[in-house]
Amino acid sequence: MDRIDFDDEMDDVYIANTGVDLTATEAVVSEFLRTLGEKPEREGLKNTPRRVARMYAELLSGYHTDPTKIVNGAVFNINYDEMVIVRDIEFYSLCEHHLLPFLGRAHVAYMPAGKVIGLSKIPRIVDLFARRLQVQERMTRQIANELQELLHPKGVAVVVEALHLCMMMRGVRKHDARMTTSAMHGAFRANLATRQEFLDNIGRGAEPLRI
Repeated sequence: MDRIDFDDEMDDVYIANTGVDLTATEAVVSEFLRTLGEKPEREGLKNTPRRVARMYAELLSGYHTDPTKIVNGAVFNINYDEMVIVRDIEFYSLCEHHLLPFLGRAHVAYMPAGKVIGLSKIPRIVDLFARRLQVQERMTRQIANELQELLHPKGVAVVVEALHLCMMMRGVRKHDARMTTSAMHGAFRANLATRQEFLDNIGRGAEPLRI
């Protein structure tokens, strides 16, 4: 088998941890190419099944990622009870209906109740759930629920904005339509002023989503 540079920075341990069977996936991709009338052995396609298998191992790695290992103990006891917001977290996911990408940004906030989480852990949690076959509504709720379970804060808020290629490339072909979903817990659901402060913060200076 030819040795090629896949340029994906995934070693054998990483791939094994994704739970994706590369050999089986390669076989499926090869058969799919044949159903199109293509020849998987021709020069331009001979490594395509391997590339696609590795691609899905990366894009769907969230299924076998342990949230505890992602956080890695980065939850700290700190006396701070004002709103914490991480906005404009870019993400890429795959629609479970057509296996086409949807991509955009997530805005995440929480009101601490004695504990805060390391800054980089919030984007990692977003990626954990984005790297699965998803629908945007469920992904939004999963991010909020995970933070609620980790921190038990006074409240959690998540807003996700995304462009869906399944309705841009095919079907209705609406190139500028975007979808916004939200999930609110605790103070963000119960207190209108708290919720509005969050929405004002994420709306300030935001650029429209574009591909």
